[in-house]
Amino acid sequence: MKIKFLIVLTLALSVNLLAQSPGKILSQANKALGGEKVLKSITSRQLSGTVKRLSDSTSGKYSEMASGGSLYGEMFDLNGFEIATGYNGKSGWTRDSRNGLRTITGDASKDFQAEAVYRNTRWLNTKNEKAKISAGGTTNVDGKTANCVLITNAKGVQIKSCFDSVSGLPVYEEIPQGELTKTFYYSDYRAVNGIQTAFSIRSKVGDETYEIKLDSAQYNQPIAKSNFDFPKISNEPLPDIPTLLQEIRANADKIDQILENYSYTELRIDRDLDKNGNLIEKSSEKQLLTFYKGYRISRLIEKNGKPLSQSDQEKEDRDAAKKVEEIEKRISEKERKQITQRDNPSGAGGQPKEEGQRITIADALKGSVLINPRRERFKEREVIVFDFEPNPEFKPQTRMEKLFAFCTGAVWVDEKTKQVVRLDSVLTKSFGNFIGKAKQGASFSLENELVNNEIWLPQQADVNLSIKILFAGFNINNLIKYSDYKRFDTEVKDGKVDEIKKP
Repeated sequence: MKIKFLIVLTLALSVNLLAQSPGKILSQANKALGGEKVLKSITSRQLSGTVKRLSDSTSGKYSEMASGGSLYGEMFDLNGFEIATGYNGKSGWTRDSRNGLRTITGDASKDFQAEAVYRNTRWLNTKNEKAKISAGGTTNVDGKTANCVLITNAKGVQIKSCFDSVSGLPVYEEIPQGELTKTFYYSDYRAVNGIQTAFSIRSKVGDETYEIKLDSAQYNQPIAKSNFDFPKISNEPLPDIPTLLQEIRANADKIDQILENYSYTELRIDRDLDKNGNLIEKSSEKQLLTFYKGYRISRLIEKNGKPLSQSDQEKEDRDAAKKVEEIEKRISEKERKQITQRDNPSGAGGQPKEEGQRITIADALKGSVLINPRRERFKEREVIVFDFEPNPEFKPQTRMEKLFAFCTGAVWVDEKTKQVVRLDSVLTKSFGNFIGKAKQGASFSLENELVNNEIWLPQQADVNLSIKILFAGFNINNLIKYSDYKRFDTEVKDGKVDEIKKP
């Protein structure tokens, strides 16, 4: 009887040991690495050493650097063949000696931004980053038990980090990279300025495994932001970016005329992280979008995947008709030219957009500093890509200008059509007032597709922000999908879209 009790007690203690809470695991890791206070004091990190590709034993130099909370860079030089990646706080890039330089986009971009933040702050700033920490179970790393946690950011990117169950030190990581998963094994810890640092790293990316041995590790040494910028490796001439934006604005009237012949749907999916860190769908709404004289008209047609009732749809149609009437009244009060006139190429004399009118990205970026221009291919098109950051000397006039005056990110422009094809943006400081405020860190990405070889229309958008209204706060995490593009002659004065399909 006593033996059975001891067995049960031993099993219970073992289960309790293996089932440590994520908070306790990370607290032990902080202590093992040097203490939470010391870890939070880290402003930069520079690592250097050697790397060997195990598939062919090719070796060379390795370096990594992180700074400023999100700036990150890594470089392998394998006997003259370079593989480098970097995130400059606005956009990520990758370069190798075979495929050249390109901007990272899509899921790989979200993944790399998450990794850049993780390399800077680990798990120490998850509250401000709206990330969720959950249990990741246990695993065996090099013959030893490790406790794992899952760190999922607001965009659903999940990083798995595992810690030695005895020492508490990090021994294993899984980090997504688009369609791939990168894994890292850490060992040979040594104290550097009171911070335990792994001097031996085994990394697997795709089919290749790399063995990294550090020679040097430095903390809190200044690193110039320019070290994270896009490498300048091409002498091909670039267009003048301010002139390009002026051409985009000048092209906007033509785009609006084309847009009035289109209708398409917008599916807005409201998402949230569950207790296990999984990004789940909470609700959805589908709108039918049409355009009238530079104004967007939307009608709800589905809710949570179900069509509206006949009465609800009729109400939506009546509301759309009222919107058209309001537009007509507004136009009758002013000359058409005064309402629709956009900024001229000199940047002066233009009329501000009225409430409800479509505002181009070029309009919104008037108050930004445009940097790092480069040529790339995107969706089989030649594009110009540039980063943008706030211009402290600009005095914004419209609400959109005020919002973008606090944003940083990257823009892709089709040089032939003079249209924006992609945008990534992050809010660098909170925006609003005591009644309503969007918090710092809000992000927005938009990707367009070329329709009928004449106009770039939205394909997908990702919106993530925290809003405080008076004393209440809530998060918005939306995935927006656009589809069902139709080119028609449209008449919407009765609230309906009378469709005459064009050949």
